[in-house]
Amino acid sequence: MSAPSETTEPVSRFLPLTMASALFMDLLDTAALGSALPTMAREFHTEALQLKLALTAYLMTMAILVPASGWLADRFGPRRVFVNAMKVYLLGSLCCGLSNSLGQLVAARVLQGIGGAMMTPVARLIVVASTPRERLVQAMNAFTIPAIVGPLMGPPLAGLLLEIANWRWIFFINLPVGLLGIAAVLRVVPRLRHANPGPFDGFGFATAAVGIVTLIVLSESVGSELLSRTGSLSVAAAALAAWIIFIYHALHSPSPMLDLRLLAKPTYRASMLGGSLLRLGIGATPFLLPLLLQVGLGWSPIKAGAVIAIMTIGSMLARFGGTYTIRKLGFKNALIITAGLTAVFTAAPAVFDIDTSYVLILGSLLAVGFFRAAHYVASTAIAFAEVRPEEVSRASTLSTVIQQISLSFGISFAGLTLYASAGRSSHFTAAQFILPFVSLGLVTALAVPVYTRLASQAGAHMRNAGKVSP
Repeated sequence: MSAPSETTEPVSRFLPLTMASALFMDLLDTAALGSALPTMAREFHTEALQLKLALTAYLMTMAILVPASGWLADRFGPRRVFVNAMKVYLLGSLCCGLSNSLGQLVAARVLQGIGGAMMTPVARLIVVASTPRERLVQAMNAFTIPAIVGPLMGPPLAGLLLEIANWRWIFFINLPVGLLGIAAVLRVVPRLRHANPGPFDGFGFATAAVGIVTLIVLSESVGSELLSRTGSLSVAAAALAAWIIFIYHALHSPSPMLDLRLLAKPTYRASMLGGSLLRLGIGATPFLLPLLLQVGLGWSPIKAGAVIAIMTIGSMLARFGGTYTIRKLGFKNALIITAGLTAVFTAAPAVFDIDTSYVLILGSLLAVGFFRAAHYVASTAIAFAEVRPEEVSRASTLSTVIQQISLSFGISFAGLTLYASAGRSSHFTAAQFILPFVSLGLVTALAVPVYTRLASQAGAHMRNAGKVSP
């Protein structure tokens, strides 16, 4: 692939925020849907644990189709692909809002996922390809503001909508946001195109799709009756075979669908592995925390959403200090510290019960929002520290696939640990959430040794960016 070439159109300083409109909708929906699960379970006459299929169906669809996004962006132009993806996403949102059963909702979420698969990686590609490396931390800081705010606004917004309207408006609200986003993209995003994206790697796409589907289905089946023992073994064998074939193909093909050779770059590899461990908690939180507060503690949706919103304040505070911390401490130290503290506060809800003070609850949620956001900026930026311009689209695509798989695993991991603690009961107690949150904290802590292996000067050429306006 050749490097992305830009037209004579000037690059707007609002481009990162404009591209983040897609991530805002994407993550807002997932977080808001998690808060609405108890209400929707009653309306659909099913268990809350079953409704996590609406979360994983979306993430699985994205993980399957994201590998094609980089090639499509190179072939038809990132801006064109992004705008059409937003249109598909908005259609899926409309169908979600009109759903009357779990099956219809899952199908509509799949349609949303088709659009989301083209939005998220292409948005990142446009930002990275349009931004000089010395300004990339600044751009990622701006790019991640709506991406962080989306999942944190979701719970209070869901609580408000459930109080004054119904859960359907969680999806309908995407329509005006998406239309405004499309108008902004057409105005500020330059035309970027690769001269020759090369042939489409159909074999790599097919084997990766089989590997992703079987892996996620297997993770969903653990601790449930989705598959029999024989079925689980068969799916596990299929997953192993698919990934062995795909990895061999990816390492030997000149233009693979997912370029695993990028993982040879230390900064990229650390960002992918360490970031995935933290995203398990990010994926699980929108599912577990609303259930703990609404069912385990008996709070109303609007009260639970308002308390969860404190994480928004924490993440916004990280906008002020995140890039400053990177400049002063360096990427390695910043990643180690934020990963360790994120692990501690990810596990904190394990101690929540009806007697826990609001100060402790609010303080821990404020802290986890702050450290997750600070880590997200550093991890996302350093991933591209050693990536050459001609590798940007491939790196963005692989990054998004890994992200979607880890988020999906987070939901499955949350469901598995909650099932191990509470069984199939829909009437959870606070004590039954101890195992899930402690487990998430321990898994998140595994990111710390990943970052300790980074060179002390990793990403040093990206630390001199000026102060970013939040």
